[in-house]
Amino acid sequence: MTLIQSAKLNRHDPYAYLKDVLTRLPTQKNNAIDELLPHNWKPAIPNKV
Repeated sequence: MTLIQSAKLNRHDPYAYLKDVLTRLPTQKNNAIDELLPHNWKPAIPNKV
């Protein structure tokens, strides 16, 4: 399964997910990488309604 498919299955916008993850990845601590997986991911800046 690809990251795009997994993001869709977790009801995330794939573009927003990848953009956020690729932005955060260089500064993410090794022990916190799990937070960036689609089933754990929370956007750095949540969408305002």
